[in-house]
Amino acid sequence: MVRGILADVEPQKVQSTLVGRLGELDRLLAVLRAAAEGTAGVALVGGDAGIGKTRLVTELAERARAEGFAVLVGQCAELGDALPYLPLADALRDVRGELRAALDARPVLGRLLPGGTDAGPESASALTQQQLFGSVLGFLSAQPVLLILEDLHWADQSTRDLVVFLSRMLQGERVCLVGTYRTDDIHRRHPLRRVLAELKRLPSVTSVELSPLDRGEMADYVALLGGTDARMIDEVVDRAEGNPFYAEELLEAATEGCAMTDGLASLLLSRSELLSESAQRVLRGAAVAGRKADHDLLREASGLDELAFEEAMREIVSRGLIRPSGEYGYAFRHALLQEAVYTDLLPGERTRLHAEFARLLTARNASAAELAHHYLAAHDLAGALAASVEAGRRAERLGAPAEAHRHFERALGLWERVADAERLTGTDHTRLALRTAAAAADMGDNHRAVAHVRALPPSAEACERLAYYLYDAGQETEALEIAQAAVEAAPEGPLLGRALATFARTVFWTERHAEAEPLAGRALEVARAAGARDAEKSALIMLASCAEFDGDRDRAEELFAQVAAEESGDLAMDLRGLFHYTRIQFERGAMAEAAATADRGIRLAAETGLSWSTYGTDLRFLRFLIHYTAGEWEQARAAGFGRRVGTIPEAILSSFALFVEVAMGVPEVDERLAWLRPFWRDSLVAYMSRGLAAEHALWRGEPERALDHVTAVLGVLEPSDTGSIRIAAIGLWALAELGRADGADRLLDRARSAARTGMGREGTAWLLRAEAEWHRVHGRLDAGAWRAVAEAFDYGFVYEVARSRWRLAEALLAAGDRAAALEEWEQAVKTAESLGARPLGDSLAALGRRARFGPVRRSEPEPAGPDRTAALTGREREVLALVADGLPNREIGERLFIAPKTVSVHVSNILGKLGVASRTQAVAAARRAGLL
Repeated sequence: MVRGILADVEPQKVQSTLVGRLGELDRLLAVLRAAAEGTAGVALVGGDAGIGKTRLVTELAERARAEGFAVLVGQCAELGDALPYLPLADALRDVRGELRAALDARPVLGRLLPGGTDAGPESASALTQQQLFGSVLGFLSAQPVLLILEDLHWADQSTRDLVVFLSRMLQGERVCLVGTYRTDDIHRRHPLRRVLAELKRLPSVTSVELSPLDRGEMADYVALLGGTDARMIDEVVDRAEGNPFYAEELLEAATEGCAMTDGLASLLLSRSELLSESAQRVLRGAAVAGRKADHDLLREASGLDELAFEEAMREIVSRGLIRPSGEYGYAFRHALLQEAVYTDLLPGERTRLHAEFARLLTARNASAAELAHHYLAAHDLAGALAASVEAGRRAERLGAPAEAHRHFERALGLWERVADAERLTGTDHTRLALRTAAAAADMGDNHRAVAHVRALPPSAEACERLAYYLYDAGQETEALEIAQAAVEAAPEGPLLGRALATFARTVFWTERHAEAEPLAGRALEVARAAGARDAEKSALIMLASCAEFDGDRDRAEELFAQVAAEESGDLAMDLRGLFHYTRIQFERGAMAEAAATADRGIRLAAETGLSWSTYGTDLRFLRFLIHYTAGEWEQARAAGFGRRVGTIPEAILSSFALFVEVAMGVPEVDERLAWLRPFWRDSLVAYMSRGLAAEHALWRGEPERALDHVTAVLGVLEPSDTGSIRIAAIGLWALAELGRADGADRLLDRARSAARTGMGREGTAWLLRAEAEWHRVHGRLDAGAWRAVAEAFDYGFVYEVARSRWRLAEALLAAGDRAAALEEWEQAVKTAESLGARPLGDSLAALGRRARFGPVRRSEPEPAGPDRTAALTGREREVLALVADGLPNREIGERLFIAPKTVSVHVSNILGKLGVASRTQAVAAARRAGLL
């Protein structure tokens, strides 16, 4: 039975039916439906050329539009590895409606569009790439989106990196990303091969491989194409071997009276040979232009007048070889057609046509990458050199370091073969080599960056950069020697400031550590005198790091404050400074100040598209911890750290959510821990997620399991790591529950040995808890010890104060001070209820039953009077009504078409305006006031 068509065919030949692909379509629709419900997904569709990948995703796109998705389609081309983000730029061309506003709000994406400016900071491609990736993620979150990227086997490295980034970062967004690729093009060393292997291991990725159609499906398909003669249909089916595109070409050839040759390329060429001479000339020119070609460009390259050209194009289009595409262009109906015609060109003919396109494109101020391609193919080395350097510069500004490196490295290879290279490129060989090295470092290849700089004659600037890259490549000893040579060779001015800062960086963790502070101090003086803001901030951060290392946290905070005081224009340095300033404020216990600094950094990262950069992410982590510490758990949970993880950085991100989830005892904990378990070999993941798994086990009455987690975590942490203090305290808690003292002294010694001067208030409080738990292991409920713990955490750590009061109430009861115990217990119960800390609340309830405390004596929230309710905005009243219905933030956001984080902000405002501490109290107060 005919069920549909697969091949990429002309719409007038076969309408919208599909043959033999319902199973594959159902798998894609499952990903789309999950995205509609708030679980983003990725699908990779592979198959041989002509097997019908485009037809399948076109059907998916039609279904997606019917479901209210915005559909964006971008296509890679043979020049894709030279043109950064080509499919993304293609997909963004026709953005409309709500997505258009989201696009216009992100200038870095506008640079990809026709007419968009590529003006940006020089040599900042790594940071610009982070901006672009973050901007794409934010843009896609604006509404339900199906993004289709076709022919990924031709994609540039930056596009491949973007696909990997989106596949990992998309979690709760209503986004479905689909990529297609040719399996017959993915040879063993193809750059997409490794990416596909990596992506297919991710839980969010669905792989769909298209196999040839069976004989019955092929017969149905050929009949739909118009085949009526049974003998001809059988012959086409036999020769096509399940490939729909090949079947269509065979049928066309038979209809036109051509011989049905065995090879597809021969078949395609035999059809093109039926064209007139002028039409064949145009077709050859179109093949050199690529998969798509502009009308005017193609006409000029053909050498025909307007009427002759139009007649030739009409003949080509009528035979289905090329079709109109866009408003002023044409595209080959299938890439295989273009490849066959291009491969058949004679060498001289190919060179001449490329030279002609280079000339015409130069007059049109076309893409430098495209020009470089045509100049190289035309053997015009001077033109290729100039175009390659310009293409590298543009790739830098677009945030495509891999493509920038490729173009610059090609230019270096041409340099000695071109006369007057400096005049043609506007740079010298040294500057070009340093720029090539910077692009290599930006794309994460410090070893290649080192190789580029080593090839240069020694100079102060080359030595400073070489030392910097060597240090990042893990070659610290050689980096130190070369950094010292850079300082000795550098003249007074910005270069000396940078060289001194790099030298201080290389000695910081060596036996010459004592030299770091004076070097950084001198770097600061020189940088300020020279007005080198980047070197000045780098020197300030080094000085602050030295002060913190030496235990002088006040001095460190003062220096970090100077770094964060004003924006320098160097976004990476600004975000780094704001992160460290937030961190040291947080560790001092200054919650409000830390929150303000973190919010400033997060705002800067969001405005510049750097929310997912290293320090943008770290600032959001830190803000989560501030919310958690301050008891603002609704806001903390609104951060939405995904549970599905595939890499260590994602596991670190996901682990943060456990702080609140374990404390609240939510069902999601077990699912998150299951995802994180494979990454427990990483010390930071183990410290957070496995340490919290130990707490989770203790709340569930499984102290033996908790102790296993503690032992494992301490095994991967360095003995000097202050995180050991908290883990040791949890281990002592487990021993106390087991009634075992063996190992208690060892755990307490581990906590004490990890303590150091200036470790911050939280570290000090956890050390006191370890001491108090040690007494509990030995059967002593020391009220003084637990009071000290509660007071140590009382710098703003709401939850830990409540947990400490729980133990303090136990100790006071054991000491016979029932009144004081009741007071501590009531305060702990009130906090546990307001936070939604169910495990702690259950433990407090059990203690209350044992002590026969009875109901908690606490005042009811003050009813919301007219003056309070009047302060609520219309949107806040809408949110409150949905809160009353019991909806979580995500569902409220979907109902009101706003982000969950925005809902969280509204809920916080409602609680503040009504003067209550929880959502339940807000609903009760609103009902009494007649709001609901």
